[in-house]
Amino acid sequence: MGALLAAPFCAASAACCFGSAACSLCCSACPGAKNSTTTRIMYALMLISATFIAIMMLLPGVQQKLVDNKWLCDYAGVNCQHAIGYQAVYRVCAGAASFFFLMMLLMFGVSSSQDGRSSIQNGFWFFKYLLMFGIIAGYFFIGSESLATPLMYVGMLGAFLFILIQLILIVDFAHGLAESWVAQYEDNDSRACYVGLLVTTFGGFLLCLVAAGYVFVNYAIGDGCGLPKFFVILNVLICIAISLLSVSPMVQEVMPRSGLLQPVVISGYIIYLTWSALLSNPNESCNPTVANITQSSISTGTPNKDDSFVTPMPVHSLISLLIWLVCLVYASIHDVEGGKAWDNEEEGVAYSYSFFHFMFCLASLYVMMTLTSWYHPDSDLAHLNSNMASVWIKIFSSWICAGLYSWTLVAPIVFPDREF
Repeated sequence: MGALLAAPFCAASAACCFGSAACSLCCSACPGAKNSTTTRIMYALMLISATFIAIMMLLPGVQQKLVDNKWLCDYAGVNCQHAIGYQAVYRVCAGAASFFFLMMLLMFGVSSSQDGRSSIQNGFWFFKYLLMFGIIAGYFFIGSESLATPLMYVGMLGAFLFILIQLILIVDFAHGLAESWVAQYEDNDSRACYVGLLVTTFGGFLLCLVAAGYVFVNYAIGDGCGLPKFFVILNVLICIAISLLSVSPMVQEVMPRSGLLQPVVISGYIIYLTWSALLSNPNESCNPTVANITQSSISTGTPNKDDSFVTPMPVHSLISLLIWLVCLVYASIHDVEGGKAWDNEEEGVAYSYSFFHFMFCLASLYVMMTLTSWYHPDSDLAHLNSNMASVWIKIFSSWICAGLYSWTLVAPIVFPDREF
């Protein structure tokens, strides 16, 4: 366990190249970026390191070691034994979230780089790594299984809030990508951009259609599947509606570069959220992927030879993490400029330090819920990876995504005197 928690300290050796003013000589050899950007990249690496450790907790060998060494569980807690990987993930991600929450409190109200706390934000990386992984290790000494329930509720709330932030980043990315390609085509008459627009747009719509059909056939057909049918059909109609809205004359008049590429990206994410939601449906007649633990394992607490104590990590969790990683990197480096590294915060901070750490705190909780498939720690082991709370959170998020994107199209019409 100590080796696992200590492994990411090797990343601290690269700290000089990530935002410390005292290491300007080292930074001169790094790729060009602003001081504020390199700092955000370093925090992203810290969160990625914690996520890597959390993923390792789901490896069969690590889970078995946790059981053999009596970490987290006494053997009266059958639920904890079978979900020990999830219990470990909860503690790793809770430790990371706690670190960023403490940083949020510490950086509250910093408005100038002349504030003494600014040097803490942009430096002291070794000690911050030491603090974060120390907090993570501390959570492992809280062996009570009852810790999982409050962490689950905090995690659900934090993950939902991060999904909202992630939606904003995805909408911003969709607009930025489309405007960039259209601008290059109009300014340079680039055939490559024109072909890219056509292939991405129509290929994306075809992929969304196939994906929606797959979700409907596999997760919305069966006894008592009226609600999943409703979700799939409604979200497909929503995707069609936002696509028509994006090319409508009233939108084109105020946003001439609005096209079908943006709704392709948004529609793809909506279909993904629908699929992810229905994967969490505990109704076995609608969801063939519900993870079941054999009755003998539940009643005796002794797993079968092939069952062991392993907690699986579903494929959709990996896809969710990939989207999370892209959004995390996009939020950290989307304003990178060329040239040597320089301090762009001499006159004042370039971003809200406190809100940045709040966002990373929520991102840690989102990782916790994603890796554990929104696990609900109760005595019912038959539906380890499934609960209706996660279904509604993801479906509601898909509707918010559509609403948010629609508002970006309608807002310039409703408020013509404002710049968007």
